[in-house]
Amino acid sequence: MSDHSAYGLWTLVFINSAMFIFFAFSFVKPKTSTDWRSLGVFSAFIIALFTEMYGFPLTLYFLSGWLVKQNPGLDVFSHDDGHLLHTLLGLEGDPHFNFLHIVSNVVIVLGFFMLSAAWSVLHAAQRQGRLARDGWYSRCRHPQYLAFIMIMFGFLLQWPTLPTLVMFPVMVWIYIRLARHEEKEALRLFNEEYRHYMHSTPFFIPSLKSPKATSQIKRSP
Repeated sequence: MSDHSAYGLWTLVFINSAMFIFFAFSFVKPKTSTDWRSLGVFSAFIIALFTEMYGFPLTLYFLSGWLVKQNPGLDVFSHDDGHLLHTLLGLEGDPHFNFLHIVSNVVIVLGFFMLSAAWSVLHAAQRQGRLARDGWYSRCRHPQYLAFIMIMFGFLLQWPTLPTLVMFPVMVWIYIRLARHEEKEALRLFNEEYRHYMHSTPFFIPSLKSPKATSQIKRSP
C-alpha cells in the first residue's frame, strides 16, 4: 500500500468485525446447527464488509479497469471512492454526507433498535413460558431476523462489495428458513394460540396498523 492509502488498517478490520459479531452472538445465543450456520454466514458478511472497507478494496481492484474508464479521476486507494454507489452515481461532495449514506445510517440504527427491543420482549416471554406478542412482535412474527436484514441492507447501501452482494440474499434465505423452523416448534408448544397469531400477524413485513388488543387464547396442553 502507498503512503496515501486509506486501506491496510487491519486493526480496524479486527475491532469492527469482532464488535459486530459479538453483538450478534449476544442476541442470537446459538444453540442449534441452524443457529450456528446463521451466525456463521452473518460473521462472514461482516468480515467481508470490513475487510474491504479498511483492509483490502478487492471489489475496487476487480472493477478498476471499468471504473477508471467511467471515472477517469478515480483513486482506488481513496476511502471516499470506496463508497461505490456514490462513485457509480457520479455524486458530488463528501460521500459520508450524501443521501445514500444518511439513509444507510438511519436503516442501520433502526435495525439495532429493533433488534434490542425485539430481544427484550422475546427474552421476557421465554422466561415466563409464554408466546411473545408484545412490542415489535405485535407487528410481525420475526422482528429479530428482520432487524439483522435491515442492518445488512444498510451496510450494503453504504459500502457495497461483490462478496457482500452475493452473501445478502443467502443471509435472507437462511433467516427465512430459521424462522420457518422456529414456527414449527412454536406450533408444537402453543398450538392454537400460535395459529391465531400467524393469521393475525405478518411474517416479516411489519404491519403499519396500530396493534389491536386481542383476547388471550389459553395455551393448549
